[in-house]
Amino acid sequence: MEDKNVKIPGQLDFSNIKTYPVSRRKNLVTIDNMAVPSRDPIPDWDQNGFDELIDRMVKARQNGRAVIWSMGAHVIKNGLSRYVIELIKRGLITHISGNGACSIHDFELAFNGGTSEDVPTAIEDGSFGMWEETGRWMNEAIQQGAAESLGYGESLAVYIDKHPERFPYKEDCIFYQAYKNDVPATYHIALGTDIIHQHPIVDFGAIGKASGIDFHKYCYSVSRMDEGVFLNFGSAVIGAEVFLKALSIARNLGYPTYHITTANFDLIDLGDYRAKIGYDDPHYYYRPRKNIVNRPNSMGGKGWHFCGDHKQTIPNLYKRLTEKLPEVEHGVKDYL
Repeated sequence: MEDKNVKIPGQLDFSNIKTYPVSRRKNLVTIDNMAVPSRDPIPDWDQNGFDELIDRMVKARQNGRAVIWSMGAHVIKNGLSRYVIELIKRGLITHISGNGACSIHDFELAFNGGTSEDVPTAIEDGSFGMWEETGRWMNEAIQQGAAESLGYGESLAVYIDKHPERFPYKEDCIFYQAYKNDVPATYHIALGTDIIHQHPIVDFGAIGKASGIDFHKYCYSVSRMDEGVFLNFGSAVIGAEVFLKALSIARNLGYPTYHITTANFDLIDLGDYRAKIGYDDPHYYYRPRKNIVNRPNSMGGKGWHFCGDHKQTIPNLYKRLTEKLPEVEHGVKDYL
């Protein structure tokens, strides 16, 4: 019996995939429950080394050095986007990077005012991730941007500018606010991991081209981060792996990137994270421990691992940083 979904032997064709309007979805995260930096109380949280990290961030920005903010999607899903946006606007972050999920939740909040579906029920009938507007508009943006040799993050921001009527909540979109403030927002995509890869119009060549351009931008920022700071919030695979490769490229090309400060923020408690451990310890396989906290600082600088919920760590970082350094000239031009 002929399978109508197979046009090339051994490969499923996506043209018959059914999509659904996002209006029928229940969202677990909405604009209404996002935190407001100037209003919401700051939770109690502190750890050894946190004040020193803040001081190093202050020094880096006072001296015009880079502060790169890497994150997983739970920063957005925890309603913390406005903290990141405020730090961008104040000139305290010079580069944003994330995985594909970050871009999707950010994009959905911008047009839909809500994001994050109930996966356990949606996966049962194959409706998980099959949202027409998210998949179509993001793929359109990426394909149009790639045709103009734009990066992934810039492609999405330019698309919003071209269709402002579709995005009533764009002021709460991290990558859009980064674009408006001349801060690179780069997204590093693993093909097959994101819901927009399920859409009938997906073009993996365009996604690869746009994300590849973003990697070149990211490597440029990393090459300029001597005496700078790299922060990673919850991106345990993409964030850690992309950073290590970019750092190796920068050093291979002769850029001085040895006196750097790194910090990883996550829920996992690593204990003495600077102690040497072997293959028999499960923590050995936690990439940020090696790729962010320890290896990049083997010839100078310092790295930390801070254990805590993003709802604790990010508001506290924002409070202490803005108290010590209210604002600097924003954008990336001051450290290039």
